[in-house]
Amino acid sequence: MPKTSARLLALLSLLQARRDWPGTLLADRLDISLRTVRRDIDRLRELGYPIVAVKGPDGGYRLGAGTELPPLLFDDEQAVALTVALQVAATTSGGLADAAARALNTVHQVMPTRLRNRVEALHVTSVERPSARPTAPVDGELLLALGAAVHAHEVLRFDYGSADGPARRVEPHHVVTWDGRWYLIAWDLDRADWRTFRVDRMTLRTPNGPRFVPRELPGADVASYLVGTFRGADAGGGWPCRGTVILDLPAATVALYTRDGIIEEAGPGRCRLTLGSWSWPSLAATLARYDADIDVVGPSELTDAFAHLGRRFARAVAS
Repeated sequence: MPKTSARLLALLSLLQARRDWPGTLLADRLDISLRTVRRDIDRLRELGYPIVAVKGPDGGYRLGAGTELPPLLFDDEQAVALTVALQVAATTSGGLADAAARALNTVHQVMPTRLRNRVEALHVTSVERPSARPTAPVDGELLLALGAAVHAHEVLRFDYGSADGPARRVEPHHVVTWDGRWYLIAWDLDRADWRTFRVDRMTLRTPNGPRFVPRELPGADVASYLVGTFRGADAGGGWPCRGTVILDLPAATVALYTRDGIIEEAGPGRCRLTLGSWSWPSLAATLARYDADIDVVGPSELTDAFAHLGRRFARAVAS
């Protein structure tokens, strides 16, 4: 029979796994007597866990909601997931940032040393962006391994997408979240340039490479660099193509559908809109989505892009 402490943990884990548990089934799962189950249930209740008795032919138990938060027990995977979630919450601008930081400190204090040392090496930056995209699943052990390499300044080797080609060799700089996905920002040794890798496409090779002296990331900070990367812009995060138009729509209406642009009133029912994009045709197409008459203020590249799209659309209609 397992020791009492281990048996209580196992019992609590079972109670969390499903809504109702017959007492006889719990006894069978734990390989103990029904009397011992009752005694262990009483011990958990003394610790603050709101376990209620369930009436029925066999009787049973249910883990319910209480008036106070009882001691929380997590396995290693749950502890890693909780730490990552709190790190993300602590780096956002929401009202829970301070509370998340305090909770993260509390969790670290009660973690076993073997796990705390690994988790503390994982530093996550969350770059906020409204998105309905579901988060791509990432293995917690992989996040821990990446965090450890970033913390220790060790070269990483990994397959990216498939194992057919040679392993990528990088100096890892930072683990970040963006638009529901995890990314590693790193200096690619073979391409001699900064690269951003999706973590869910990475398969690490072991062991890690030698230690390195960290390079300075371009841009003001990690968030600026990442935003610039996904915009196809320079490291400062600015758009490579930026133009201004007059739209035959009220400024208040355009503001409902514009995130990064500058909107100014331009007369009754009209507004002046300045937007950026990664290419001139892309910018023209973005402006066309407002479904209103457009007067281009400038630059001439934007006028040329509208003409280019016009010819393309005319061919599409004619075909």
